[in-house]
Amino acid sequence: MLDQKEIIQKTVAYVQSALLQADGAHDWWHVYRVWQLAKHIAKEEGADTFVIELSALLHDVADAKLYGGDEEIGVRRIREFLSSVDISTDVIERVINIIIHLSFRETFHEKEYKSVELFVVQDADRLDALGAIGIARAFSYGERKGCKIHDPQIKPNLQMTKEQYVKRESTTINHFYEKLLLLKDQMNTKTGKVIAQERHAFMEQYLAEFYKEWEGKK
Repeated sequence: MLDQKEIIQKTVAYVQSALLQADGAHDWWHVYRVWQLAKHIAKEEGADTFVIELSALLHDVADAKLYGGDEEIGVRRIREFLSSVDISTDVIERVINIIIHLSFRETFHEKEYKSVELFVVQDADRLDALGAIGIARAFSYGERKGCKIHDPQIKPNLQMTKEQYVKRESTTINHFYEKLLLLKDQMNTKTGKVIAQERHAFMEQYLAEFYKEWEGKK
C-alpha cells in the first residue's frame, strides 16, 4: 500500500508524461504552478490537502482540448490512474467531481457540486490565468489558435453562452475582457481573493500600456 507522499510522486510522473504534447498555456509548468498555489491556499483555508493536491495535479489531464473536444476521455483516464494506485473510492469520486466542475465553462450554469476543496483548486487554476503569467499564457494560447493580437473593429462578447465560449473566434486582447478580467470576482476563498486583486491590477496596468503603444504613443 502506497502512502500519500508516494501517491503524489506517482501522480506527478503520470501528469508529466500525459502532458508532454500540451501547449505552453496548459503544460506541466501550468500544472506545477496550480499545484503550488493550491497547497498554499489549502493551508490558509484548512482544506483536505491530499484531495487538493491530486485534483490540482490531474486537472488538465481531463481537458477536452487534448482529446478533440471530448469531455469524457480525460476523466476516464484519471479514474483509471487513481484506481491503479489504490486510492479509496471516496477520494476518487471527490477528485473526479472537483475536476469536472473546475472549468471556467462551469460558470455558465449553476454548480452541481460544491466543496471547499473544489473552491481551493478552482481559485488556484484561475489565479494562473491572472497577472504576468496569465498574460503570457493568453498570448501563447492565442498564437496557437491563430488569433489576432488585437483588432479594434472586433468587440469583446460579454454575453456568451457556454456553447459560444467553447466555439468563440476572437482576439487575444478580447480574451482579457471575455474571461481573464472576470476572474477576480469569481474567486471563492479569502486567500484567492487577496492574490487575485494584485494580479488583476497588474493586468489592468498592462492593458493601459498596451493601448497606448498600439496607438504609437510614447
